Amino acid sequence: MTDIVIAPVPEGPEFARQGLNLADSSLGAEVLEVTDEFFAPRARMLAPGPAAFYPDRYDDHGKWMDGWETRRRRTTGHDWCIVRLAMPGVLTGVDFDTSFFTGNFPPAASLEACYSPAAVPDGNSEWIPLVPATELAGNDHRFCAITSDQPWTHVRLHIYPDGGLARLRVYGRPWMDWRRAAPNQSINLLALECGADQVAWSDAHYGEPRKLLRPGRGINMGDGWETRRRREPGNDWCILALGHKGIAESLEVDTAHFKGNFPAACSVQAACVEAGEGTAASLITQSMFWPTLLEPQPLEADAILKFTDLKELGAITHIRFNMIPDGGVSRVRLFGKPVL
Repeated sequence: MTDIVIAPVPEGPEFARQGLNLADSSLGAEVLEVTDEFFAPRARMLAPGPAAFYPDRYDDHGKWMDGWETRRRRTTGHDWCIVRLAMPGVLTGVDFDTSFFTGNFPPAASLEACYSPAAVPDGNSEWIPLVPATELAGNDHRFCAITSDQPWTHVRLHIYPDGGLARLRVYGRPWMDWRRAAPNQSINLLALECGADQVAWSDAHYGEPRKLLRPGRGINMGDGWETRRRREPGNDWCILALGHKGIAESLEVDTAHFKGNFPAACSVQAACVEAGEGTAASLITQSMFWPTLLEPQPLEADAILKFTDLKELGAITHIRFNMIPDGGVSRVRLFGKPVL
């Protein structure tokens, strides 16, 4: 049996710890164009998990590598690829991950970005440099911060002159143009693509609360928020920020794949927290006293439950989702009308 080596996950800077990887293929990111992918195909570079290494695995083109790898360039120029991000976002940093690329990594890489309403940028798209040519090392993570306040939809990665990258992670905050939101239309205010995000939580032993906000249903039990088994009084909870202030109308709780470990019940509290009125740490205390949006409701295994009997609290910006007492939930969706 061939041994498998999994790359360790570094702590990284704050933008990597707190930001969302918008170049994650499981969220819909895609490599649209490459100059070459002889040794390893483009899609592997956007895989959500850490890179893996199989010491004895080879294919028809040579050593099997978990990433994107071009052939040895024998002409002038360099290789590049264009990535459509999973959703428009304000970028905060990038991770050029060369895990297991030791004698075949690029000596340098750079990153550009553009905003294109079309899925594929055309010749009129303006590419703006975000990260200049930066030296890379083998089997390493090169984190580079990005300072830009405008949203982007695509990035163009340049590697100089050739070689391979295990993962490209582009961190940022999802962005939505709320000026174009249809008036009086009910939308999922807790969707990642609307800018919703996790704020704080009691425990995330098996999966962070941000997974509750992902599109679609969970693909397995690892694609959700799950806590350890609670051995003390109380219950687990998480605080989630809506993508935009809104009026809540209904709530969906999806326990897909959670069968022997779904919560017995859930409840929801909510509040309108204006900008500058609290930090993540202070919201933990404040949230204990937020008014109830949804009274405790029993949950079921591997099911989508919809609740429409919500309290009328007016406009809200945050919710505290309580799992009673512990367990796992795949998705939480809060449908309502944004207050524009």
